[in-house]
Amino acid sequence: MTLGETRPASALTELPPLMAAVTRRDYGGADQVAVENLPIPRPGPKEISIQVEAAGLDRAVLHLLHGLPSLMRLAFGIRRPRQPILGGEVVGTVVEVGAEVHGLAVGQRVAGEAQGTFAEFALARPQSVAAVPPSVSTIAAATVGVSGVTAWGALREQGQVRAGERVLILGASGGVGSFAVQLAALAGAHVTAVCSLAKAAFVSELGADVVADYATTALSDFDEPFDVVIDIAGNRPLREVRSALSREGRLVIVGGERGGRLLGGQQRNLGAVVLNPFTSQTLTSLFSQTTTERLTKVLALMATGELRAPIDHTAPFEAAADALRAMESGHLRGKVVLIPKAAG
Repeated sequence: MTLGETRPASALTELPPLMAAVTRRDYGGADQVAVENLPIPRPGPKEISIQVEAAGLDRAVLHLLHGLPSLMRLAFGIRRPRQPILGGEVVGTVVEVGAEVHGLAVGQRVAGEAQGTFAEFALARPQSVAAVPPSVSTIAAATVGVSGVTAWGALREQGQVRAGERVLILGASGGVGSFAVQLAALAGAHVTAVCSLAKAAFVSELGADVVADYATTALSDFDEPFDVVIDIAGNRPLREVRSALSREGRLVIVGGERGGRLLGGQQRNLGAVVLNPFTSQTLTSLFSQTTTERLTKVLALMATGELRAPIDHTAPFEAAADALRAMESGHLRGKVVLIPKAAG
């Protein structure tokens, strides 16, 4: 099927009533994860239903698994998760559209962000998906909904990285980081990437000019300050990260993985926002939102071959717990993509 072709609108009625889904009913570790058979969700008037071909694993899934930082539970469920199905990134085929949805039709192939994507069917808002170019593979498209869009926002929008600038990327080997390295290199910047020594070759292949071991490298070890620092790892004090910036350099904080149970690493984000008016440096915290416009730009770079999806491995739903453990232990190089049996 080519882009824009549609299947009959009755396609959903031909599907079975139940679907396989990766769930956790309580907050906790990967041991809470199970595969259940659940009813297929039906979209509301402003939603679409997607038959999932593949779903990317992003860092937010790990936070939702544990329910940490605790402050996030106000939105996702205080005692237990309101949405039992995990997953946020998706690629698949539209099988039903709500009555108030315009511009999307049954049969279109889309990628982006949705609710509970580690399932055979998932619900999404039309403004959080985009059409997938024919030349972009299913596995590649499954990685853009969160990781690809987050990297785009950090590098192209808030970081405004330009040719010839010195860019430092902390946490360069993960899902967001491996996209960020490529986008910085595409912009013509000189890229210094910090990651574990075991992943140095992987990050170098993505376009980094210099790769430093996070375990043995202090930011004061670098000879010159950086024009832009993209902090994805989120495990160094704000003061130390600022010391690596030039006098008028730009900092974008993407992640925060340390700190107390209530805020996690978000105190650094808040500190940057509070301090920003009082310094010549530009200190920002990224709040990434998946939009059709951003997705389209990232997918277009994939379609031309300028940007590639950094895949560690693919796995069936039954291996979701193992994939989460691998992410938590820091063993992944780029992304894991989960595939339902029906699509595999």
